[in-house]
Amino acid sequence: MARLLCPPSVVFSPPQYCSPPPSWWSPRRPAAIRHRAPRIRSSASTSESSTTITPSEATTTVKLTYLEFNGWVWELDGGFRILVDPILDGNLDFGIPWLFDAAKKTLKNNNGLDLAGVDLLLITQSLDDHCHLRTLTRISAATPNLPVVTTPNARPIVSVLPFTNVTYIEPGESTTVGGGTIEVLATAGPVLGPPWQRPENGYILTTTKTGHSLYYEPHCVYDTAFLRDRGLRADVLITPVVKQLLPANFTLVSGQEDAVDLAKQLRPSYVVPMSNGEFDAKGLLTAVLTTQGTVEAFKALLREALPQVQVMEPTPGVPLNINLGHNTSSSSS
Repeated sequence: MARLLCPPSVVFSPPQYCSPPPSWWSPRRPAAIRHRAPRIRSSASTSESSTTITPSEATTTVKLTYLEFNGWVWELDGGFRILVDPILDGNLDFGIPWLFDAAKKTLKNNNGLDLAGVDLLLITQSLDDHCHLRTLTRISAATPNLPVVTTPNARPIVSVLPFTNVTYIEPGESTTVGGGTIEVLATAGPVLGPPWQRPENGYILTTTKTGHSLYYEPHCVYDTAFLRDRGLRADVLITPVVKQLLPANFTLVSGQEDAVDLAKQLRPSYVVPMSNGEFDAKGLLTAVLTTQGTVEAFKALLREALPQVQVMEPTPGVPLNINLGHNTSSSSS
C-alpha cells in the first residue's frame, strides 16, 4: 500500500521466534528453481534465449485465494501452490505504528486459511506490505529450504533470514519453478526511490504445458513500453482497481482507468480486482489517506472498453476457481 513508508533499521535485526511453526503453515518439500536471464534482450545482450511457450487447447484451472492486503495463495497447473506477499503475523505497520497500523478486516488471526503444501514464496516488492518481516521470519525459521523468488530490492531483508533457496530476478529476467512447469517473468513495477533506482517487480506466471498465464502487480503501476515491446499478455489479470491517494493527489496505488489500460495491453480473459485498500487502520496517515473510484465504476469502464472480459471478484479466504481453455469459472469454499 504505502509506497512512501520505509521504516529504518528493520532489515538489520529481525525478531527471533522460539515458538513452533504457526498452525497455518505446512509447506511441501521444495523443488529446484532454474534461473534464466532476460527473455527479450537488446542488441547489446548475449544470444542466450529462453524456452518459447506455445499455448494449446488444454485446460488449466487456477485457484486464487485472497489473503487481504497484498497477499494471495495461487494454485496453478498440477496443484503447484504459491504464497504471494503474505502478511500472516500481526498487523501491517512498517515498524512505525504511530504513523500507520492496519489490521485485516475479514481474516482475523488468519483463521480458516488453507496454507498447506506451499511450494513457492513469491515477493513482489521490498517494503513491509509485500516483504513483511515478522511473517517472513516465522516462515524462514520453520522452513528455511522453501524456494523464494523476489526482487533484488528485497535482498537486505531476505538475506538476513535463514532462507537457503532464494532467486532474485529483476524486470526482464525469468526463472522456472515446479520442475520447469511454470515460468516466472519479472515485469517492471513502481520505482520507490530516485528515478535511477531499479523498479520493483510485477510478475507474469506461465504454465509451460498449456501456455496459460497470470499477471500480478499490486499497485497497478506498470511500464507500458516494457509490456508492449515484449508482446506480453495474460489470461488472468490480478490488479487493484480502486486508487489510494495522499494529499496533492499523490497516488500510492493506482486503478480505475489505469487498470483498464493495463487490461487493453495484456488482453486477459479475466480480471480479478484486489481490494488492498480495505483494512482497519489507525495512526496519523489514516487521516489523509483517501480512495478514488469503486469496483463498480471500474467494471463500467472495462465493459465499455473490453466487453468480452469477465470480472471475477474474490472473497477473502474463499478460493476463486478460474477455468482457462473453457470460458467458465466458479468460486467455492
